[in-house]
Amino acid sequence: MKTLAKTTFTVILLVAVVSCTNKQKQMEQKLSNFISRLEQQAIPLSKEAAIASWDASISGKDEDYKKSEEAQIKLVNVFSDSALFAELKQIKESGLVKDSILKREMDILYPSFLRNQVDPQLLEQQIKMESNLEKKYSNFRANVDGKMLTDNQIEEILRTSKNSKELEKAWKAHKMIGREVADDIIALVKVRNQIAQKLGYDNYHTMNMTLSEQDPNVVLALFDELDSLTAGTFASLKADIDSYLSKRDGVPVSKLMPWHYQNRYFQEAPKIYKVDLDQFYKDKDLVELTKKFYDGIGLNVDDIVAHSDLFEKPGKNQHAFCTDIDRSGDVRVLCNIQPSYNWMNTMLHENGHGVYSKYNDPNKPYLLRDAAHSFTTEAIAMLMGRLASNPQWMLDMGIINQEQKEQIQDDCFKSLRLEQLTFSRWAQVMYRFEKDMYANPDQDLNALWWNLVEKYQMLTKPEGRNEPDWATKIHIALYPCYYHNYLMGEMLASQLNYYIADHILGVSDIREVSFVGKPEVGKYLKENIFEPGCLYPWNEMIKRATGEKLTAKYYAKQFVD
Repeated sequence: MKTLAKTTFTVILLVAVVSCTNKQKQMEQKLSNFISRLEQQAIPLSKEAAIASWDASISGKDEDYKKSEEAQIKLVNVFSDSALFAELKQIKESGLVKDSILKREMDILYPSFLRNQVDPQLLEQQIKMESNLEKKYSNFRANVDGKMLTDNQIEEILRTSKNSKELEKAWKAHKMIGREVADDIIALVKVRNQIAQKLGYDNYHTMNMTLSEQDPNVVLALFDELDSLTAGTFASLKADIDSYLSKRDGVPVSKLMPWHYQNRYFQEAPKIYKVDLDQFYKDKDLVELTKKFYDGIGLNVDDIVAHSDLFEKPGKNQHAFCTDIDRSGDVRVLCNIQPSYNWMNTMLHENGHGVYSKYNDPNKPYLLRDAAHSFTTEAIAMLMGRLASNPQWMLDMGIINQEQKEQIQDDCFKSLRLEQLTFSRWAQVMYRFEKDMYANPDQDLNALWWNLVEKYQMLTKPEGRNEPDWATKIHIALYPCYYHNYLMGEMLASQLNYYIADHILGVSDIREVSFVGKPEVGKYLKENIFEPGCLYPWNEMIKRATGEKLTAKYYAKQFVD
């Protein structure tokens, strides 16, 4: 009897296992079919929206922005489909999807649907408001004494003039865009918050971070750690900056104003050291240098350059970005190149984004042919952009000779260190401002902005100033809750830099690492960063690539210690 009972139990167990296996296979097939149907709709609409947005950024025309807006709405409508979401939700909540590839695709898709499960009219309103703001930013030119100046021209004045009145005029003229867009941004923030609250989140900032696989508390702790790591060193360097600018511009330290710091936001370090990197790039072809460098590390960008738009035009977006049109090789960069160090840095940076997109694994599913996270592609861009001020890179690229390298090496490192710490403090302002703005958009945002600027950047607010200077930063309006990713990207860039130096190139001095003519660097990046795409959550990808999860220690080792 015991044998019979045991046999019966075994049969029942086998039947249960087979039944469970069959249910799993059925659910996985259901998900596979769902993804196939979705991609038939979403892929062509995504491409259409990307091209329309690109065209609008180039032309600045109303009709092109209208096309971009309409294309975005059509794409959003797919992901706002409640029936599709219900189907996906039922698959996810079954817990039966075990296949690692399918499960990862599901985990990526789910937030894309969830964030759009609100009134379609509310989503359309958001898109139209964003499109209207993008047009205002693209078409704005600063009026200085009746002359309409581009951002490049404003930056040139702030960088080179020693006349305080001229500097003040240029700085304030640029800030006039704030008045034009501030009310629109606040209204947009409230719409975004409405969307987030309807989905069960406190506000849009919390929702955006959570749905992008970032724990808001972890990010806040990271920024608090970086604040404590950089505050003392930055205060010391800020005193050096103030001393230099006081002598340069003939202004007492106590009278230094934001317009004395050589750029619109003090997000870049003033040129306080003897080296002037612009002199080395003023007669160089930045496009050819970019192509030559990337080709030398086995990451050819000729096709990216051919598809790109790299020089100033009337009505064109004045910033710089890279866009992946189709996840199948159509990658484009928008720049407004001038022959300067900043634009060399930008070209290397944006094409860093470009190679991340171009060299994905074409054999992976469409949904996985993307960066592990937006900050991981920022890390590659920053890793490459830093090279523009690296004397070893400049020597290896034929931009300078050995004697010049020796003359500028120390000051170049000091400049990069100052640049990094200056940016880290600026990123603190942006991150904390957006976090607080979404928590309470009805507070005095002008005061909030300047309180943060004074605390983290140690700048003095102009007496009596009560303007929406926060609204002049395009990221707050159009790339919301994203800026913290830049600083996380800088951290990962340092982590990758040390790993490549130690394990790929065998170089002990990080300052001697240039990557020039080293295809093994491109091979490492392709195999460990680009081709995995978003198959793994970002911290798992980083651990697989470097042996450690994301850590601040290498950033501190490079720029603080």
